[in-house]
Amino acid sequence: MKKVAFLFLTVLFLSCTSNNNDNDCFPFVSVNETINLNLPAFINLQVPGGWEYAPGGHQGLIIYNINGVQFKAYDRLCPGQNISSCSQMIVDSNLRILCQCDDSEFNILNGSPLTPGVSCFAKEYLVENLNGSILRITNF
Repeated sequence: MKKVAFLFLTVLFLSCTSNNNDNDCFPFVSVNETINLNLPAFINLQVPGGWEYAPGGHQGLIIYNINGVQFKAYDRLCPGQNISSCSQMIVDSNLRILCQCDDSEFNILNGSPLTPGVSCFAKEYLVENLNGSILRITNF
């Protein structure tokens, strides 16, 4: 009986260890980007509701200014898609993120899917507002 319990626990432990995937929808990628909001390229991020594309992640980042102090950052890779010419998400109507491969839509405020049948959220990264004009975007 002890051997069966040991075998069961070993299999359970091994099945729960990381395989370098954040989840089933995205492969792992290290993200550590710094954004200077005073640069002309990021002028749209200086106002609440503003957004901008930035480098980083798998296919770039979407950064969204929630209220002038808090920001969201999402990977532009469509959830569950392989990297291709159509798998780079775009901001549509300032309120949603659109995957051009399958026309799935995601909420820009929390990354939740807006398209029926889609279960993966847009991949969100941690955003730290360092001093009001510098953002650090990481996944660690």
